[in-house]
Amino acid sequence: MSTEVRVPTLGESVTEATVATWFKKPGDTVAQDEMLCELETDKVTVEVPAPAAGTLAEIVAEEGATVGVDALLANIAEEGNAGPEEMTPKGSSRETASGAGTERGGEVAEEVASENSGGSEGGESVDVMVPSLGESVSEATVATWFKKVGDSVNQDEMLCELETDKVSVEVPAPASGVLSEIVAEEGTTVDASAKLAVLTSGGAAPAKSAPSEETSSAPAPSSEGGKDRDVEDAPSAKKLMAEKGLSSSDVKGSGRDGRVMKEDVLNALNKPAEKTEAKQAPRAPAPAEDADREERVKMTRLRQTIARRLKEAQNTAAMLTTYNEVDMTEVMALRSEYKELFEKKHGVRLGFMSFFTKACGHALKEVPEVNAEIDGTDVIYKNFVHMGIATGTPTGLVVPVIRNTDTMSFAEIEKAIAEKGKRARDGKLSMADMQGGTFTISNGGVYGSLMSSPILNPPQSGILGMHKIQERPMVVNGEIVIRPMMYLALSYDHRIVDGKGAVTFLVRVKEALEDPRRLLMDL
Repeated sequence: MSTEVRVPTLGESVTEATVATWFKKPGDTVAQDEMLCELETDKVTVEVPAPAAGTLAEIVAEEGATVGVDALLANIAEEGNAGPEEMTPKGSSRETASGAGTERGGEVAEEVASENSGGSEGGESVDVMVPSLGESVSEATVATWFKKVGDSVNQDEMLCELETDKVSVEVPAPASGVLSEIVAEEGTTVDASAKLAVLTSGGAAPAKSAPSEETSSAPAPSSEGGKDRDVEDAPSAKKLMAEKGLSSSDVKGSGRDGRVMKEDVLNALNKPAEKTEAKQAPRAPAPAEDADREERVKMTRLRQTIARRLKEAQNTAAMLTTYNEVDMTEVMALRSEYKELFEKKHGVRLGFMSFFTKACGHALKEVPEVNAEIDGTDVIYKNFVHMGIATGTPTGLVVPVIRNTDTMSFAEIEKAIAEKGKRARDGKLSMADMQGGTFTISNGGVYGSLMSSPILNPPQSGILGMHKIQERPMVVNGEIVIRPMMYLALSYDHRIVDGKGAVTFLVRVKEALEDPRRLLMDL
């Protein structure tokens, strides 16, 4: 019986990819979720995991082949079955395997020995592997182990938590048993196909005094010596480097084992000054009386990514901010009048975010360039609104995306915001939850901010900053009255959005909030 390996979903508007690298060859044994190959699209690199354990029987799409979504890449002969041209020769039974009589005799003998010893120990060993991390994510850091060696675990019970530059990923136990070995300790950086631990299923933990020599001396493949040129760069990257007169040593690779991707070459071309940029001066040593009162903590991967992306936004976009203020009287009155009825009917509280989300969606229809993005020399206009809602979490700022808010009701928006916000705070967001946004709203007012200039969330061209509602004296119809006012800030990419468009967008948001009936009338 064989299992087909097919091209996974490649993302919005991406219909084909190029097979960049095969990490396995026909005849190799693969574990479920182990990375088989890497596909390269015009946007991201996509790793393809094994859908089942077994033997890679056949590669249908070789390196360099262009494939569409759901195209057949390979076939896996499941355990106990041989793939084409990999049939077990006669006599290659367990007795033959234990004598290392075939090409894979050593491996099979090891499996037989493991199974036999497992029977005497009361269980068999089960590897705990890094789960799928999502598109373009090739490594993670082991953040926390919830179990220690010798602990009993149930199937699907959480063993540890990994931290990527986007989200936290929990690793469940693949089987019930005893945690017999932790291979990757807390703080270790692991790639997408690494082994994290070993379980002994259905029995007691093996004696710690007799570890397998092979296991104890089998660390992850060495990457010493920097960028090992035995690593094959992506075909599109090699082509672009040849066209631009670059060598691999000129480009910092972000792929597996330092592999250079097309995106890395483009980054090197767009930021030539980066190579000669002076490194940050070393920190002067603290005075002796202060040194013992300092604490040095390594930045989390999420915080490092936040820092990198914010700086990239400043370096890449021609970012400018325009300001206005909005009288929140009508929105607050409407909310006060209907909040109890709204919550009773829809089961969710009526907040201000749904008003702002609807107002922004309304304004984006009139000023579509604020909802667009630049791709090379093209401008891509989005005829939909996928709203990013910036959310503070204990580990840093994340931006979950709510799709198609332009077609949603107030209740649907409030429910989606509440659900995504809870998952963000619990560290349960997936990669898909944070991809595809076309515009972002950031509410610094919840922390008391009176005014700020938000930074763009690339490749988006606009972000709205909300702030604290504060009563201020305002002149209305020639009289001074006290009104609840909020400053609004729109940061935008001046490469694509002109000042007129930015101001028009902000004025439309202001008008919709000061007279919410406009949203009903589409005015």
